[in-house]
Amino acid sequence: MNARQSGDFPATDARLAYTPDIARSTAPIYERVRSVIPEIEWPVHAPYVAAINELKRKRKAIILAHNYQTPEIFHGVADLTGDSLALARQAADTSAQVIVLCGVHFMAETAKLINPEKTVLIPDLEAGCSLAASITADDVRLLRERYPGAPVVSYVNTSAAVKAESDICCTSANALEVVESLGTGRVIFLPDEYLGRYIASQTNVEVILWRGRCEVHERFTADELRVFRRQYPGVEILAHPECPPDVLAEADFVGSTSGMIRHVGENRPRRVVMVTECSMSDNVAVEYPDVEFVRPCNLCPHMKRITLPKILHSLETMTYRVEIEPDVAGRARQAVERMLAVGKKADGRGIA
Repeated sequence: MNARQSGDFPATDARLAYTPDIARSTAPIYERVRSVIPEIEWPVHAPYVAAINELKRKRKAIILAHNYQTPEIFHGVADLTGDSLALARQAADTSAQVIVLCGVHFMAETAKLINPEKTVLIPDLEAGCSLAASITADDVRLLRERYPGAPVVSYVNTSAAVKAESDICCTSANALEVVESLGTGRVIFLPDEYLGRYIASQTNVEVILWRGRCEVHERFTADELRVFRRQYPGVEILAHPECPPDVLAEADFVGSTSGMIRHVGENRPRRVVMVTECSMSDNVAVEYPDVEFVRPCNLCPHMKRITLPKILHSLETMTYRVEIEPDVAGRARQAVERMLAVGKKADGRGIA
């Protein structure tokens, strides 16, 4: 995110001026992110960072941010960060009464499912997901009719209504573990076709697929990865399993966002490219300054709807509240809780 993208809600009051006090109070944060946020941009971000951090304490709120959020959010105001699975687990464990979910709508719904008595806010209701939009509850019911007896594994990138029609949820980090935990010879896996194909290649379970795709990951190509290899000798390529099969075949490592981060931390490659949403490389680069990150810049337009001004507005107005119809919530919660229970039986590493 650059300075001009911060203008969702103009900085018109004195709190949002870049004063010497604001500069001093946010200096430790900027020192941490200076390698990924240009110095010229920090005066725009810093007043929001300071105001959000002050207001969340007054609201007794906690901010959860996905790995795809921009660095000023991820490192500047988030209390807990991670991939979809980590955020779901952390939402289940938090004692805070207000949760601000900096991610997309299905993530906020998941946090609400796990915390029905708490206030869950999302800063922008239009922060959606192409995968979640690719399938409906009616589609799931038709699949059950077509494949009677096959359990439905629903990727967490789905609406609460779809989760309610599913037997269990999964994320990219635990999908293989979830599929094999069911003890059946055949499962319906939805909605991500490419993740499903990857899981099918790792198991003897028959995987029935849906034709959903992530609009960010489906744009990567194997040719693009080969160009990276030519331009950056010795680069190690890490790819998310939502990418097309030819991209995964060209990669050196395939795993969830948490798996990629762990791989970098454990192996410290000299040069790496993360084949996933663009902001994640910035966030991980802060943690590992000794690693050179080549950045393939495919942005998620939905993740980028979440900005510092919108987070501040969300906390000020306590909007937008995530609510789920009780019957749907009860059934969807079971699917999410079953996923979390599987994770507690093993180390949670999944395919990553």
